[in-house]
Amino acid sequence: MLVDVKVPVLAESIPDATLLDWKKGPGEAVARDEILLELETDKVVLEVPAPQAGVLSEVLKSTGDIALSQEVLARIDTEAAAPAAAKPAAEAAPPPAAAPVDESASDALSPAVQRLVTEHNLDPAAITGTGKGGRLIKGDVLAYLDAKPVPAPAPPAAPAAKSATTTGGARGERREPMSRLRMRIAERLVQAQHTAAILTTFNEVDMQPVMELRKRYKDKFEKTHGVRLGFMSFFAKAAVQALERYPAVNAYIEDNEIVYHDYQDIGVAVGSPRGLVVPILRDVAGMSFADVEQTITDFGTKARDGALTVEDMTGGTFTISNGGVFGSLLSTPILNPPQSAILGMHKTQERPVVVDGEIVVRPMMYLALSYDHRIVDGREAVLFLVAIKEAIEDPARLLLGV
Repeated sequence: MLVDVKVPVLAESIPDATLLDWKKGPGEAVARDEILLELETDKVVLEVPAPQAGVLSEVLKSTGDIALSQEVLARIDTEAAAPAAAKPAAEAAPPPAAAPVDESASDALSPAVQRLVTEHNLDPAAITGTGKGGRLIKGDVLAYLDAKPVPAPAPPAAPAAKSATTTGGARGERREPMSRLRMRIAERLVQAQHTAAILTTFNEVDMQPVMELRKRYKDKFEKTHGVRLGFMSFFAKAAVQALERYPAVNAYIEDNEIVYHDYQDIGVAVGSPRGLVVPILRDVAGMSFADVEQTITDFGTKARDGALTVEDMTGGTFTISNGGVFGSLLSTPILNPPQSAILGMHKTQERPVVVDGEIVVRPMMYLALSYDHRIVDGREAVLFLVAIKEAIEDPARLLLGV
């Protein structure tokens, strides 16, 4: 019996997917739930497993092809048997023994890790795994490649006189196709610039109260909750209070209507090997500080391993971007359509400021709020950012809801 291998049901916001890589070829035996291929969408890489065991009898799409939701990609013959390998003649010399392979370690590798290992001809056993139970993850391989010394070029056979036209170095070029994620990022950023009336308002916040609170409780917090206390949870909870106070910042325009949300799903911009992704913290009002920190940590790990799902990045009513982790002192973030606002955090840097008539040195951070002026007035935007500032400079407000 022939069984169809189909594209998984894609989210409403994802029209199609690109076939990234086949793991099996026609005529090869496959086991049930064995990964057959990878699909790249605008947001994530999807692994497509075999629905039944059998032989991959027909492949209908090639690497690089575009496929729609539920489109048939291949067919599996569940009654066929894989072709047996021909037996060598008795008098033939036995082939040289192959190097032993740690099959358990190979089976534990994800498709992304296996591809990197194969492309660069690496020995997985030589790389230290930092995943669960010592499992090798994509970040481990990339770190190993970055640290791997580049062999020095062989010296020339004989010294030659330097030509007058010799340049200082190679001037090569290379072209690489844009990934689906990068194309989608470009499309959405241009869309935001063309369709929204984007303005940015700035403020600065004294981080000393939050830093002192974190220093006082970080060890006990980590011991109690099993996760480190960072700054993002403070900003996420401060954003919830400000969004409740100024609902237009948490709304969006659809046709000639304004759609207001009575919940706060906050996207947190996270860097990944494929580019910037924005997984969503759901219902932040109902999350504890530990919930926020643990979820962000999980998102960071999944982004590094290429394991974020479509559900992780679908939706969101407001976004927070922290360029400060890369050293940015000030920037103007771009909206994440259809959202109406995005908060930009930046590097905390000691600066002289005036407090109670005296010049003191404080750890200061610039904040930027980009907003769609079609729906958010300047007064609301400024007061929203002031509400964030006040909550961070007086964290007790987050507990008392004032």
